[in-house]
Amino acid sequence: MSTYVPPGWPSQVHPPGTDRFEDTALSWLLELVPPEYRRYGVLRRYPIALARMARHHVNASVEAAREGFRSARVDLATLVPPHGVEAVLEAYRREGARLVSLLQAIELVETALRAQAEPDDPAHRRPFTPKL
Repeated sequence: MSTYVPPGWPSQVHPPGTDRFEDTALSWLLELVPPEYRRYGVLRRYPIALARMARHHVNASVEAAREGFRSARVDLATLVPPHGVEAVLEAYRREGARLVSLLQAIELVETALRAQAEPDDPAHRRPFTPKL
């Protein structure tokens, strides 16, 4: 029997409720933050804290990509030919979409980790049941 995970669930992370969920979530989240974060044992002990930090880190990257996209045409107009500016804008579009998808995946994993940490709290019930 397979375990349901919502659309956007990262393939590297086992479904919530399985034996390796927390281990795979921890490994995946560590790949998303700066390497220096690996130095902090507290983030390994409390994956929910790591998920929160990863969410903030990727959200900042999303905002940076949006700002870069908004200002690229003006900032690069005298430095890069028009076709180069268009290529830069396309890179921002693609990277922005990837980052937004990544942020959504982090939010799903964070929600599952919260449900595991606070199983009786109705605000953190697992939303991972398929709808018919």
